[in-house]
Amino acid sequence: MAIEPNRWGIIYNPKAGTRKVQKRWEKIREYMEERKVAFDYLQSEGYGSVERLSRMLANNGYRTIVIVGGDGALNDAINGIMTSSVPDKSEISLGLIPNGIGNDFARFWGFDFDDYKAAVDWIINHRTRLVDVGYCSYNHEGAEVQRYFLNAVNIGLGARIVQITNGTKRFWGMKGLSYLASLILLLFERKLYRSHIKINGEHIRGRIMTLCVGSARGYGLTPNAVPYNGWLDVSVVYRPELMQMIAGLWMLLQGRILNHKMVKPYRTRKVKVLRAKNARVSLDGRVLQEQNFPLEIGIKPEAVQMIIPA
Repeated sequence: MAIEPNRWGIIYNPKAGTRKVQKRWEKIREYMEERKVAFDYLQSEGYGSVERLSRMLANNGYRTIVIVGGDGALNDAINGIMTSSVPDKSEISLGLIPNGIGNDFARFWGFDFDDYKAAVDWIINHRTRLVDVGYCSYNHEGAEVQRYFLNAVNIGLGARIVQITNGTKRFWGMKGLSYLASLILLLFERKLYRSHIKINGEHIRGRIMTLCVGSARGYGLTPNAVPYNGWLDVSVVYRPELMQMIAGLWMLLQGRILNHKMVKPYRTRKVKVLRAKNARVSLDGRVLQEQNFPLEIGIKPEAVQMIIPA
């Protein structure tokens, strides 16, 4: 059956937050019906289902796919779209109604979490911009695996914070409290990872605390990155002293982390991580489960359309 050109395929992720967030969907739905939006609605059913559902929507002819969720759901969606059978992925417009726990990519574009009506109106207005999609390639059990991201890849401390935050938020249901607990747990750990990284022909060998490769802000670690210039920003963070780390957290919140003397920035189109012993890897808040070094991180310029604020 042919899909109407203006019909939205909507994926709602009820796992993304608390009961208050889940009830919020009813208000969003009521407003879309009030605005006479033509849409079909799907609800995710746990980890991995957003990726499957977004792939299914793309393969069945939907060209406006709207995610009601946070960074994790958006990451699942871009992986579903990029692995769909649609020959030209840039035909697909990806819309976002911020919801749930993490919304860093939404904040980059100026979305207001509390103003879901504005988000719906912007999707109706359908102002789009082609955006880059990052990829992370590695070999797992003899097979080549490629995962995609819109915001950032974190290796080391950044991924550990995501891992702990994902665990603690199940108990508290609050991102801020969970994130704070993660920082406290890791503040005195300051674990280093023996690494070998290649950026722009330069080989970086030694112990680092964290590596962030961002197509967008990277949760503050790549504050100058923009997801439409065809480049990746990279921040290599070496081990700071305790007071330097506390100062670094303040600079992170202020958007000035690149001024910290233990941070070395780069701009590139490709990063090879040949080794990062015992380090975890996360893409847009999704922690990879398997060991995956060596890996390659790169960029696909202007790969999909993002529906952005007017």
